Amino acid sequence: MMSDDDRLSQTFAALANSTRRAILARLAEGEATVNELAEPFNMSLPAISQHIKVLERAGLITQGQKAQYRPCTIDVTPLKEISTWTEQYRHIWEASFDRMDDYISQLNNEEKDNE
Repeated sequence: MMSDDDRLSQTFAALANSTRRAILARLAEGEATVNELAEPFNMSLPAISQHIKVLERAGLITQGQKAQYRPCTIDVTPLKEISTWTEQYRHIWEASFDRMDDYISQLNNEEKDNE
């Protein structure tokens, strides 16, 4: 059984590749075959299949069986786990945005004073 840290690491590793993120974006629209997923990419079917295997090992997609087709679907569970993990840092980036807003307001006020 995989620990939470291992699952997060595997999910982040899978998401580190832009092709895999594009595949997930396509699957967010609905199920697709490997051929359909390969269409927008300039790579071989075996290369796309390797990306799909990485996503499948990370639990981000599942492959079904419909006759001779194996349609892929997205599984959002690992994405929810990432969201939960990143949520603990929300206060840090919100504070950064607040400081940036204050700085922009200060710059705007200085600009008005100089007019």
